[in-house]
Amino acid sequence: MALVLNDRVKETTTTTGTGAVTLGGAVTGFEAFSAGIGNSNTTYYAIFNTGTAEFEVGLGTLNGDSSTLTRTTVISSSNSDSAVDFSSGTKDIFCTLPASKAVYLDADGGAVGAAGAGFAVAMAIAL
Repeated sequence: MALVLNDRVKETTTTTGTGAVTLGGAVTGFEAFSAGIGNSNTTYYAIFNTGTAEFEVGLGTLNGDSSTLTRTTVISSSNSDSAVDFSSGTKDIFCTLPASKAVYLDADGGAVGAAGAGFAVAMAIAL
């Protein structure tokens, strides 16, 4: 199981509650999690319930056939950064890179991010 990030991975779900999310298929113009992330891998995700204030960003694990995503670790949410008890409705779920996990250089060239400054500088030099 690897941590995989990819662009333009987005599906819908009608799952309610706080459990694993059943994926409903790729949104037009996007890849499904099965193609973009792959079976049994982990990824950062965001879920948004359209028309409500419900959202969640976290680390999730795809099951063996990529039909469900287990919400392993919640990073931020509309429920005080705990798992959201999603209400009914169609929700968007997509691959993302949480800001708290990003490492980058600020406008002055200084290292900013979740990792130590030495790591951030090494990565910036490598780029």
